[in-house]
Amino acid sequence: MPFVRAIGRWTMTALVVNTIIGSGIFGVPSELTRLLGRASPLAFLFAALAMAVIMLCMAEVASQFSEPGGPYLYVRTAFGRFLGTQVAWFHLLTMIGSGAAGAALFMAYCSGFLPVAVHGDLRIALLAIVIIIPVMANYLGVRAGASFASLLTIAKLLPLVLLIGFGIIRFSRHFEFLSLSDLASPTRTSWLTALLLLVFTYGGFEDALVPTGEVERPRYTVPFALIFGVLGCAIVYVLVQFVTVATIGTTPTDRPLAEAASALMKGGGAIITIAVLISTYGTLSGCVLNCPRLVCSLSSQGDFPRFFGSLHPRFNTPTRAIVVYALLVWVLASSGTFVWAVMLSGGSAVLIYAGTSAALIRLRRQNPNADALRMPFEMTLAVLGIVVSLSFLTQLESRQALLMSMTALTAGANWWWANRRELQKPSPAGATSASH
Repeated sequence: MPFVRAIGRWTMTALVVNTIIGSGIFGVPSELTRLLGRASPLAFLFAALAMAVIMLCMAEVASQFSEPGGPYLYVRTAFGRFLGTQVAWFHLLTMIGSGAAGAALFMAYCSGFLPVAVHGDLRIALLAIVIIIPVMANYLGVRAGASFASLLTIAKLLPLVLLIGFGIIRFSRHFEFLSLSDLASPTRTSWLTALLLLVFTYGGFEDALVPTGEVERPRYTVPFALIFGVLGCAIVYVLVQFVTVATIGTTPTDRPLAEAASALMKGGGAIITIAVLISTYGTLSGCVLNCPRLVCSLSSQGDFPRFFGSLHPRFNTPTRAIVVYALLVWVLASSGTFVWAVMLSGGSAVLIYAGTSAALIRLRRQNPNADALRMPFEMTLAVLGIVVSLSFLTQLESRQALLMSMTALTAGANWWWANRRELQKPSPAGATSASH
């Protein structure tokens, strides 16, 4: 039973924005200020430029595909099953970590209204309830899941626009430029660590590419959504960090945006707290929409058991994959912390970006006349995308590097299983194996 193409251009753009603007903008600014001080708004700008290179590479590659799968499918087509499976597992790890980070931050802010939700069995039970709602929305159909995510996207942007507006009104008449000492005082390690954190904050747009099989006119819709979605998020991020630092200074705090909003407008702290709840919930909803489609794509390509790829006979949704994903997010959110999940997701994401940038070079050579979006200076963009991505990996902690190594080994075992099963199938006369 095929997927239903029900995601249009603006809904797809909303999905991109929803997957990017999530828990990161509310949880990362305090750590960013600790690392870089008053120079932290520039980090958002530098990260936006780095991510723009990767996004342009991904926009061209994505325009060549109309099937679900995202970066996994791109790398598999360009380099074969082994590297495709590696990217798939790291993409799964990224989306599980993103969902868990969003759920964990949701509970942290929810404790402001319900203090008993911070610890113990009640927190675990409430996490389950929080996760079940977007699961049910996506269970009932992609149109319901996408509409739910779009509604949350609008709801999460309004408080941030208010914060930016009040901040610009207050500080536009006495703007202070950064001094050389502000830029020189952070160390190289501090800058790289900050940029790795921002990979998570800007990341997520690759998740929105996974349900391409349910997108109307994907070759036109996907590049449009990527370009305008990432550009809009970059503008919001830079302005939010600037307003926050200008309002409350460089003293680290656990709730920087809430404190800045309280100083700028009456009831601002409560407004931002509600925005955090909506935003993190929107991220979780987007993850529940996107990740099961990746699992479904793996199953359709023969890299996962068919059990995970079956669609509901009535709703045309990968219900089994949705339930399994929700359980994994619940387990990680119940046991992990926000910052740890952020770093883990960021580290996994850069491998996806490096793989997609390399796929651009290979796909150009394999099919130079493809009916697809063509970026100028594609070789330079691809090489820059690979270098920028891999440079961030130097900032991973040993625990995160260990888990990523275990993920790579698991992906290798998955490849061995899938390849062995493929070889055992009887092949039609004259057919050749597509495995690598």
